[in-house]
Amino acid sequence: MPQLVTVKVRRPDHRPLRFWVPVLPVVLVLLPVVILVVLAVIVACLVFRIRVMRALGAGWRVVSALPGARFDIEQGRLAVLVAIR
Repeated sequence: MPQLVTVKVRRPDHRPLRFWVPVLPVVLVLLPVVILVVLAVIVACLVFRIRVMRALGAGWRVVSALPGARFDIEQGRLAVLVAIR
C-alpha cells in the first residue's frame, strides 16, 4: 500500500508548490466513504454477475502496485507532478 503522495505544482510566475500527503491518515478519515464504495462495488458485481472476490482482489493488486508510480501533467506553462511512494 502506498505510504506517501508527493504533489509538486510548477507555476510559471511563482516558486513551485510542493505538498506531501501521508496516505494512511487520509484513508482513515475517508474510511466511511471507502466502505460505501466497497459495498457499491459488491452490489455492482452481483448485478453484472462478476465474481466479487476476484474483483476486490484485482482492485487490491492495483492499489498495491501504485508505489513508484509518477504522473506528469502539463498544460501550457503549468505543470503538476504526482509521485506515489
